[in-house]
Amino acid sequence: MYVPPWEKRVYRDRHGRGMRTPMFGTRMPRYRTRAGMFDDMMSSEIRRLARAWPNMFRDLQFAVEDVPPSDPAPWEPQRRIYSQAFAAMHGSPARIVLYRLPIQMHCQTRLDQQLAIREELVLRLAELFSQKPEDIDPNWNR
Repeated sequence: MYVPPWEKRVYRDRHGRGMRTPMFGTRMPRYRTRAGMFDDMMSSEIRRLARAWPNMFRDLQFAVEDVPPSDPAPWEPQRRIYSQAFAAMHGSPARIVLYRLPIQMHCQTRLDQQLAIREELVLRLAELFSQKPEDIDPNWNR
């Protein structure tokens, strides 16, 4: 009985030289994508802020999208390019969404990107909780 190669447990490439292996390990820096690095920077910033304000982060969700929607919702007064905050309503928790590609295109270095992520998160937290950004992060905008 003939079994196609893709259904076999192990199969060779089409030239019969064996399985290809990755050129670099998964722990090497090149393996990490720009999106993965962005997610890591965002999660580390969220952890840093959550240690300072644990009650503020209790019912808050965070998300990363590649680009903002092309047309803003009718209730949005202005279009935001880098991030958006959505207040809690109808049983859904408050949410902060960062748009990855506009932030990455705006920043030249990783440090710039990390500072931009921090700035956007602090701005949106201040917007959601009606506080000044300096009250949430004393080092904001320095």
